[in-house]
Amino acid sequence: MRMHQGILVACLATTAIGAASDADAQVEREADNASTSSTPSTRSSSQGVFRDRDDGRFDMSAWLLEHHGFLPVPIIVTDPALGYGGGVALTFFHRPQGAPATRTGADGKPRMIVPNIMGVMAMKTENGSHAYGAGASLHFREDAWRYKGGLGKSDFNIDFYTSGRLLPEQQVGVNLQGLLSFQQVSRRIGDGDMFLSAQWIYMDMDPRLENAGDRPLFTDLDFEQVSSGVGLTFEYDSRDNPFTSSRGYLFQAQGNAYLPGIGSDVEFQSYRVHGYGFWPLGERLVLGGRADVRHVEGDVPFYRLPYIDLRGVPSARYQDDTTGVLEAELRWNLSARWAGVGFLGAGRAWGERAGFDDAPTVVTRGLGVRYLIARQLGMYVGADYAWGPEDQAFIIQMGSAWR
Repeated sequence: MRMHQGILVACLATTAIGAASDADAQVEREADNASTSSTPSTRSSSQGVFRDRDDGRFDMSAWLLEHHGFLPVPIIVTDPALGYGGGVALTFFHRPQGAPATRTGADGKPRMIVPNIMGVMAMKTENGSHAYGAGASLHFREDAWRYKGGLGKSDFNIDFYTSGRLLPEQQVGVNLQGLLSFQQVSRRIGDGDMFLSAQWIYMDMDPRLENAGDRPLFTDLDFEQVSSGVGLTFEYDSRDNPFTSSRGYLFQAQGNAYLPGIGSDVEFQSYRVHGYGFWPLGERLVLGGRADVRHVEGDVPFYRLPYIDLRGVPSARYQDDTTGVLEAELRWNLSARWAGVGFLGAGRAWGERAGFDDAPTVVTRGLGVRYLIARQLGMYVGADYAWGPEDQAFIIQMGSAWR
């Protein structure tokens, strides 16, 4: 009997950031600030590099954009699948000398050009799992071209679950050591908010069972190590800010083919369609909505199947050939710097393991807090506490919780 589970396969150093559009007054202030970034104001110097030149509050905009600084992001792991642990990600922001801070859109309005972002990370948990990696998000020719990519090395001790169709569901301990590479090049379509991307995803995993007696639960396919796939992505992004949005939409449709001709030991196809929407409700409230559907076809190893991706749900717990997720988040801007969030999500996994009508619905909920740490970028940081059907999780967030 095959395992019908997947795994969180990426441990990269940086959050991939899309382009910002539909600029508002905050973006216009960013353009004004960028024009003087090479000669910081006397007020900024007197207040210090970590003080905002407008309100005097703690802010990392000048440090990141004018002094080539880094943003340290603590990694706190509370995923029941991996145990408690932690680490750190160091994210560097850089805008090349002379590069514009904004571009003019087709409607004549300014659009923020996100600075180049590079990062490294490392983490370890109490059950011996560890990972490290590096990544970058770069922009060229006034954001007409983009590059996004990273390389990660992981060693995970994680539990998977049998399908439970012919025999009772069984928990199986697996060690996954591997290398992951993700490379993507994007081209803007005209002067609008659409991009077409080509990507290559390479993954070399070495699955090892904690108990050799569990080997009959798997097939030979499940121990194939290399998956190499190429694909295309269409993206539409009208969000007002790529880090923490208050209005606009993001839509992506992606398809990848894993083929022996490009070095893959297995042959399958993966698809993903997902989107976010943000609607301001008055002056202080912002409602966000998310939908995400993932599907695979072909000879897929157990660790490459889709999983329900929700805050509060353990990795590799609810998997099948197809997963669907709906999530809503309400942000309350308590002040110019502080905000609180509440979120509610539901997901379902179906396909070979269970039909859609028979698959259980997994529901999570939680609360969080945010602080505007880089006003010129519109970037919030904070933490979420999520309740899932089996356990709880504490998550550090940089920018949006949705990827």
